[in-house]
Amino acid sequence: MHMVKKDVMTDIRAENDHIAAHVNGYLSDKGVFTVNLMGAPGAGKTTTLENLIRRLAVKCYVVEGDIESDIDTERLRGQGVTASQINTFGACHLDAPLLHNAVHAMTFAEPGILFVENVGNLVCPAEFSIGEDIKLLQVSVADGSDKPYKYPLAFEKADAILLSKIDLTPYLNFDEEFFMKGVRHLNPNAPVFKVCGVTGEGYDAAAAWLMDRSGK
Repeated sequence: MHMVKKDVMTDIRAENDHIAAHVNGYLSDKGVFTVNLMGAPGAGKTTTLENLIRRLAVKCYVVEGDIESDIDTERLRGQGVTASQINTFGACHLDAPLLHNAVHAMTFAEPGILFVENVGNLVCPAEFSIGEDIKLLQVSVADGSDKPYKYPLAFEKADAILLSKIDLTPYLNFDEEFFMKGVRHLNPNAPVFKVCGVTGEGYDAAAAWLMDRSGK
């Protein structure tokens, strides 16, 4: 019984990875660099998109992943951002087939960067490739300094990490040294950007890194 379940999951992941490769090729051919933005609910992912997009000198596109609602998509569209919505209706993460359908329904008028805001979750999104070029992980100081220890895969796979809501640090029992020790044990090389969505602190450096990494 356990072997059957394992074989089924292996087949699911293999098919997902096949579609992810197609998605990545399709977007790359259009000159679009794709960022899979992961993080827990309330970490401030949409606020990060607003801050990064303002600082990026390229066309930006967004796909919003949520279990329900299009609140964040409408928020971004209201600021002139080209945004599309995926609702999973219960699934805790986006997968490659979902993104495949979304991007083929979008118009990429010019090269740029596509941000895919994954469903708020620190577990499943890290397990599935969706055709991204990089994974950008966001965790807030309000989430707690133990997150690298509790959710290691997300930190292992991250190409860069945003530590957000740093303006709240004086009011919280956040142990940055403990947090960074956990991060570096799992991921010695990913840059960590300390950011604040309210003041914009730290986003200039994050945007510059992203431009360099994307080759834009």
